Amino acid sequence: MAHPPTTGAAGSPAAGALSGRRPAWREGIERARAAATTEPGRLRLIGAVLAALVVAFGAVTAWQVSDRRTAADAVAEHSQPLSAAAADIYRSLADADTTAASAFLAGGQEPAEVRRRYEADIDRASKLLVRAAATTDGSATAREEIRRINQLLPVYTGLVESARANNRQGLPLGSAYLRYANDTMRERLLPAAGRLYQAETARLGEDYGEAKSWPWAAIGTGAAALAALGWAQRRDFLRTNRVFNRGLLASTAASAVALLWLVAGHALARAGLDDSDRHGAQSLHVLNEARIDSLRARGDENLTLVARGAVVVDKGEDKGKDAYEVSYAERMADLVGEPGAGPGAAAGAGAGRAASGSLLARARDLADDAEGRAPVDEAVTRLQEWQERHKAARAADDAGNYKDARAKVIGGEGSTGESFDEVDKLLAKALAHEQREFARAADDGRGALTGLAVGAGVLAALGAVAALLGMGRRLAEYR
Repeated sequence: MAHPPTTGAAGSPAAGALSGRRPAWREGIERARAAATTEPGRLRLIGAVLAALVVAFGAVTAWQVSDRRTAADAVAEHSQPLSAAAADIYRSLADADTTAASAFLAGGQEPAEVRRRYEADIDRASKLLVRAAATTDGSATAREEIRRINQLLPVYTGLVESARANNRQGLPLGSAYLRYANDTMRERLLPAAGRLYQAETARLGEDYGEAKSWPWAAIGTGAAALAALGWAQRRDFLRTNRVFNRGLLASTAASAVALLWLVAGHALARAGLDDSDRHGAQSLHVLNEARIDSLRARGDENLTLVARGAVVVDKGEDKGKDAYEVSYAERMADLVGEPGAGPGAAAGAGAGRAASGSLLARARDLADDAEGRAPVDEAVTRLQEWQERHKAARAADDAGNYKDARAKVIGGEGSTGESFDEVDKLLAKALAHEQREFARAADDGRGALTGLAVGAGVLAALGAVAALLGMGRRLAEYR
């Protein structure tokens, strides 16, 4: 009697049958491949691919739009306010230094309002530093500069108090302390504040770049989805001679609306952000520089009288000249240009007009309305008035009439101090206007992206469902 083969023995028929069975994944692929050779299988595959493309379009659009909206929010709510705060720190420090020199010139009993202004500047700078330290994130440079300013500020105020105490007693050592304080401010504090401002402004530029960059991945995915939907409808028409497939048509419409919304919304956002940059952020940057230069010019003017020729330029074509007077002239040239400098970019400033390329000429060019240009034009006139009064003060000082020169600088009506105060007020007015312009344009820009991420997701979901339903109707014809 023949015995049946042992199950599981090597080389047995059972073992051979088991070893010849294909893996499940391979069988699945082969079944899918076989199904794809039939029209129902092809329709199922086409429907799945169309739905996947439309869903991918919605997902990529939501992701990229959300990133750009976040960057636009950072521009309006974080980067630009931090940049403005950094500029305000610089301005407060520069104003404190200018006011300290004015108080010293007034003699032992400095005016109370001058003292209050100095203390307010120091207090404001301290508070802004605390706020900047709490809100500045991700920038090692900004944190380091904030730390450095916090360390140096007590040193500076200590030197100013020593100068003040000696000046009250009529001791000549007071002017030396004030010069040391001014050196600390100009050579250490203000450069650190300037680097802080540059770091925050660079961050603002990065956020602008991220917010305005085109969402190419989303646009490409949307174009691919529309192309696939168009191909599927053409294929359907050629095979069935039916002009419309309602499901595919609805999916195409949803995808087209999402793509047009994406392109138009982003274009509007870019336009608004470009406007906020050119007529807001850039204008604010130039006006801040102008206001700081006017403060430094005023400080130089005061220190010329404090030092009385003790500090001179030690090299270059200005060697031997009063260092503060040379610095004053440089600041004025930056602000309005040098009279009679010639044509072109270095053209001299005429009456009521700033030279091309100067800070106030650039500020006027960046202002996009009469309300923004008016205070700049008036500031130019006042600066030129200041220059004329300064010449008269220098002439009196050079003639040995120190008291008359001092009255022309820190006196009341008709003094250079009066001109400076008017310039400072006008530049502050221009800054306030440009800040409002920035906020309006930035809000318009990011507002164009409102609802786009969610809307694209909803349209993509509807488009995917419509594509599946459209292919489902074709499949129903085979049942």
